Amino acid sequence: MEQLDQKLEKYATGETYPFHMPGHKRAGLFFPNPYQIDITEIDGFDNLHHPEGILKDGMAHTAKVFGAKQTFYLVNGSTCGLLAAVSAAVPKRGRLLMARNCHKAVYHAAYLRELSVDYLYPQITEVGIQGAIRPDEVRLALAGEKKHDAVVITSPTYDGVVSDIEAIARIVHEHGIPLIVDEAHGAHFGFSEAFPVSAKALGADVVIQSIHKTLPAFTQTALLHLQSDWVSEAEMRKFLGIYETSSPSYIFMAGIEKCVRMLEKDGGRLFSDYEARLREFFEKTKKLQKIKILKRSDFGTEEAFDFDPSKLILSVRDTDMTGQELYDILLSRYGLQMEMASGFYVTAMTSIMDRKEGFDRLAEALLAVDGTLGSKKDASGDFIKRVYRENEKKMEIADAVDGGVRKVSFDQAEGKIAAEYVYLYPPGIPMLVPGEQITGQVVENMKNCGKLGLNVQGTVEDGWINVVNF
Repeated sequence: MEQLDQKLEKYATGETYPFHMPGHKRAGLFFPNPYQIDITEIDGFDNLHHPEGILKDGMAHTAKVFGAKQTFYLVNGSTCGLLAAVSAAVPKRGRLLMARNCHKAVYHAAYLRELSVDYLYPQITEVGIQGAIRPDEVRLALAGEKKHDAVVITSPTYDGVVSDIEAIARIVHEHGIPLIVDEAHGAHFGFSEAFPVSAKALGADVVIQSIHKTLPAFTQTALLHLQSDWVSEAEMRKFLGIYETSSPSYIFMAGIEKCVRMLEKDGGRLFSDYEARLREFFEKTKKLQKIKILKRSDFGTEEAFDFDPSKLILSVRDTDMTGQELYDILLSRYGLQMEMASGFYVTAMTSIMDRKEGFDRLAEALLAVDGTLGSKKDASGDFIKRVYRENEKKMEIADAVDGGVRKVSFDQAEGKIAAEYVYLYPPGIPMLVPGEQITGQVVENMKNCGKLGLNVQGTVEDGWINVVNF
């Protein structure tokens, strides 16, 4: 039986090019032997949960480089940052207004804190992906009789769509509550004018960034930026102490600091070279006839406030090919490992560490595949409109999860109340949340995901699903 370490070594020495996370792209950056620097909280190396020395200084320096007021290292990924931020901002059994396309960590925070939850639904764009959260929708939700304790949105989305954070923050603050922004996919924002402005500079009170996603850092490393007094620093530290491991990896923290030094010393050159490679790639792929690479100009003003060009969304919506089929062809024929496949598109994630070779290989592969495609519209063209839709909430998350549960088949599920989550993964956004009623459309969506070969996680297992047992 092949072991994990052996398989990783084989992948590392192979010819497959990584258009996926992490952002270092296996570039061979100099780093000490991990066994030689793997330590615990020994003399002279500080303690992440009570920093007084080298880690305190490192986080202060990172805040300066990222343009933040105060920064915390996260070695449990953005997940622990989102859990801590929601818990620090919202009292137990309080009320949270959150984007329906938030990462599952936000839902888990709502469950653990027994929160009442109301949703903001992103726009569904003409190109078929989820769009931005509109400021006027935030204003409308906060103007109602329900009094919320905080607002959480995701910007950019997994697909690169950015919301108008400045306008949303202003509205949220008018109601005397904080705005938390999951900017996990936007750690590179703010280092170049070619990319959107970071939420840190636009009025958000807490911003969480996964530096491993789009910058050269190890998987599982992230940053939490506390930008105002709207959320208590003491509460934030308390909940980070709960959700973050008590044995933080010094390898991970050293990796964060190496990334920060690289940005500080060579960031200008690295981003300039990166922008040039992206421009060259887009120029080469202008010849595509069937495959469409989404750009900012493909979105209406209400669909997307801005768009991150580092995300290459390769749409086959109007062809006779599915996203999964394109994903498989790029890997099997051309040795290009994409980040994810959806019903009608494929996502390639890029970073400052991507090489010209990778962009050239991808452009050539797409041009070759494009010439083989028919123009029959794929049945999954409106997939996102069907999957990420508004479901009627019958119970709060904690009540549904902690109540009695039973398993039923898909054919028996219509009209029942979900007892757990159903995710498309990646990106980990639930299409069904505990406490929501299961409609016939939801059942059909789950079946169709299976037919399209998509990775559905949660309660769905061999045509069965967990529901609240009444």
